Amino acid sequence: MSPAAGRTPLQRLAADVAAGRVDTVVVAMTDMQGRLQGKRVAAPFFLEEVARHGTEACTYLLAVDVDMIPSPGYGIASWEQGYGDFTIRPDLTTLRRLPWHPGTALVLGDVGWADGTSVTVSPRQVLRRQLARLGERGWTALAATELEFLLFRDTYEDAWARGYRELTPSTLHNVDYSVVGTGRLEPLLRRIRLEMAGAGLMVESVKGECHRGQHEIAFHYQEALATCDNHVVYKTGAKEIAAQEGCSLTFMAKFDQREGNSCHIHLSLRDREDRPAFCDGVGAWSPVFTRFLAGQLACLPEMALLLAPNVNSYKRFVAGSFAPTAITWGRDNRTCALRVVGEGRSLRLEHRVPGGDVNPYLALAALVAAGLHGVERELPLEPEYRGNAYGSDRERVPATLRDAVQLFQQSRAARDAFGDEVVDHYANMGRVEVAAFDAAVTDWERARGFERL
Repeated sequence: MSPAAGRTPLQRLAADVAAGRVDTVVVAMTDMQGRLQGKRVAAPFFLEEVARHGTEACTYLLAVDVDMIPSPGYGIASWEQGYGDFTIRPDLTTLRRLPWHPGTALVLGDVGWADGTSVTVSPRQVLRRQLARLGERGWTALAATELEFLLFRDTYEDAWARGYRELTPSTLHNVDYSVVGTGRLEPLLRRIRLEMAGAGLMVESVKGECHRGQHEIAFHYQEALATCDNHVVYKTGAKEIAAQEGCSLTFMAKFDQREGNSCHIHLSLRDREDRPAFCDGVGAWSPVFTRFLAGQLACLPEMALLLAPNVNSYKRFVAGSFAPTAITWGRDNRTCALRVVGEGRSLRLEHRVPGGDVNPYLALAALVAAGLHGVERELPLEPEYRGNAYGSDRERVPATLRDAVQLFQQSRAARDAFGDEVVDHYANMGRVEVAAFDAAVTDWERARGFERL
């Protein structure tokens, strides 16, 4: 919102509305797929009603697949229950202007029932519960998510019409770290950077990546919930800005046989005095850190569904691709699933399993739950893996979504951390995705079998 010393976010919005600078407020929640869903509300009505009471939305928003098709098996919504409403209650700390939409502000909300209780399976609520568990120990989680995307010179409409085939990548060769390669796209990349800054995100840098047309824009770390809020704002805004510029971009984990889009997650803890919980006063690793890291290794297979939520997610885990295959940890070793980086206050873990399609709230909830699992059980940390982890004999990341769903459904650690309702809800989401894939006939099958079989 426009700066005004001493005013609350709502007071600043009211001033902008009165001055004619804002006429629309997007009220949004995050669905299971990590997408923003909600309404565009007239700004005066938002100030009069929605800011205090919220706005209703159909419960099917947490019971549909990626195509918005209502799916069976969910406890909170069904045809038998009539697909009623829940309420999106604005979290006014998230209120911000959207520079890429004139006269528009955005507020994210928590999802609740009519009696005031929370919808526990809502992704933001799932993360809030795990952060509350950290808070009981006096800890706060700091996090950053590093999202990669592929940028094309085709519009979304053209890409759809072509079946997403024969698209024109924004760069024709590997521009990893290339200043010239990104310079050619600077007008669009600069617009994304500046307009994200205008929406309250702290931009650090932009760089090219390995795949043709692949880029990464990095943002400064924040408390975990704010990082996730910014993640979904950025992901939405980047797509919308690209569309306005006649381009398209995708965050899908694996677009083709080349390198996929990652979403590495950096995580550290601070105590009530803002001291790092992962190291002691002289910079040595604390028992909290070794146990937290051990918990990641122990729970990764069972929590993989929340880190890699789609069929396509598992296509990314290929040896030699900078996506992990072995469940190992190492210092500054990009072949491991868990990379330890930094020293002293900057000591942190980098989780390399999530891809660009991840729901950040669920992924960070999984990381916190796994870490607490290790801390509470005082798990010992296995020796660091040195060398090429792709060739190791360590346990592998689950190979398919089907495997991940089964592991999550049966996980005692997941049920202890999240509760049965959340585990059953997201296991059902995974089963719905697997069933949709099993029913599909792919281009690969047609090319292989149309004539020759």
